[in-house]
Amino acid sequence: MKTFATQRAGGVNRPNSQIAQDFLDLTFQMESGRPLPWLTRFEGPIKVSVQGQAPASLEGDLARLLSRLRAEAGINISRAKSGEAAQIVVEAIPRKTLQKAVPQAACFVVPNVSGWSEFKRNRGNGTTDWTRLSNRTKATVIIPNDVSPQEVRDCLHEEISQALGPLNDLYRLPDSIFNDDNFHTILTGFDMLILRAYYSPQLRNGMTRGQTARVLPGLLSSLNPRGNRATNTGANRTPKQWNDAITSALALRTPKSQRASKAAQAVKIAQSQGWKDNRLAFSLFVQGRVSLASHPESAISAFVQSGNIYKKLYGASVHSAHVNTQMAAFALSSGQLDVAIRLTDEGIPAARNSSNAALLATLLMIKAESLEAAGRVDEARRVRLDSLGWGRYGFGSERNVRARLNEIKALAPRRVRS
Repeated sequence: MKTFATQRAGGVNRPNSQIAQDFLDLTFQMESGRPLPWLTRFEGPIKVSVQGQAPASLEGDLARLLSRLRAEAGINISRAKSGEAAQIVVEAIPRKTLQKAVPQAACFVVPNVSGWSEFKRNRGNGTTDWTRLSNRTKATVIIPNDVSPQEVRDCLHEEISQALGPLNDLYRLPDSIFNDDNFHTILTGFDMLILRAYYSPQLRNGMTRGQTARVLPGLLSSLNPRGNRATNTGANRTPKQWNDAITSALALRTPKSQRASKAAQAVKIAQSQGWKDNRLAFSLFVQGRVSLASHPESAISAFVQSGNIYKKLYGASVHSAHVNTQMAAFALSSGQLDVAIRLTDEGIPAARNSSNAALLATLLMIKAESLEAAGRVDEARRVRLDSLGWGRYGFGSERNVRARLNEIKALAPRRVRS
C-alpha cells in the first residue's frame, strides 16, 4: 500500500473581500440552512483522543492532520495522552452501525458529547444541537472503521475541521473541503486560512455575524496580504433550487430515470444565473456522469464543456482530473487509446498533488489498460503495478482493488484488446 507522506495545501488566490463573505456564510449557517446566532469555538489547548476499534491507518493520518493544523492554522491542538481528558473524541465504529443512526452519512460530528454511547443517550434532547451552543467544550467525530484508508482520512479532515470551525458547505468554493462536490478530500490552503482566522485573538466566542464582519477585513489583510486587491465579482448566493437539483441528481435513492432530468435542471439554473464559475462546471460534470450510460454523446459534450471551464478557471487542477477520468474511460471503451493515454497523463499530476489515491489509482488503471491494448505491454505492467499500491489506500481491500481493476479492464473493446 502506498501513502502520501506529505500533503500539499496550495495557495489562496482569491481576494480577501470574497474570502470574508465565504467566512461569514460558512460560519453563521449550517448545511441544513439553519442560521447560527453567533460564532463558537474551543478556547485553550485542544486535545484529541481515539476510541473504538480504529483501523491501522488512522494514527498516521491523524498525526499528519494535527501537525498541519498546528503549522498552517496556528491551532494549539495535539493528541491526548493516555488518561488525559480530550476536547475532541474520534470514535471508530462499523459503517452499518453508523448509518443505522444517521442514514446516508459517511461520517459526522456532534457537539457536547464524548463518544458514541453518550451521543446515543443524548440524541434528540437538544444537547447535540449546534444552534444552542454558546461555546465549544467537547465534540465527537464518528467515523467508520471498515472502509478504505482514504475514506477514513477524508472523514478525519472534514469532521475534525468542522468540530473546530465552520459547519456549512458552499458549492461556490473552488478550493475547499467545505464543498459537497468532494473534489478536495483534504484540507486546502483556503481551509487553513479560514481556520487560522477562526482562532485569531481578534475573534471570540459569542460574536455575531455583524461584529465578525467588521473585524474580518483587517484580520484577513494581515493573514493573507496577497489577497489585498479589488474584485469586481461578489460571492452571489446559490439558489436552493439549484442545490436541490444537484443533490437529487447525485442521490442513489433518486430513480435513474429522474437523475438526468435533475442534472439538466441544475445546468439550466446555473446558466440562467449567469454563472461562469465552478457551479456551472460542476452542473455539467454531474450531467455528464448521470447520462453517460444512456446518452453518451450528450454526456461527452457536457464533460468537454465542464473541463473547458475548469481549465480556464484553475488550469490542470483536481477538478480537471475528475473530468479527464470520465472522458478517458469513455475513450478507452471506444478504442481511442492515444486519447485515453493523453487524458490520464494530464490528470495524474493533479490527482497526486491533491493526495487523492482513489482518483490516482483509477487514472493509472485506465492508462495501463490503454497501454496494453495498444501493445505497449511492458509499460502497461509497470503502470498497473503502481496503480495497485495506490488502490490499496484508495479502495481498501484487495477485493475492492481487483473489482475496480476488472471494471476498467472490461471497458476496452475486445477487438482492440486482441
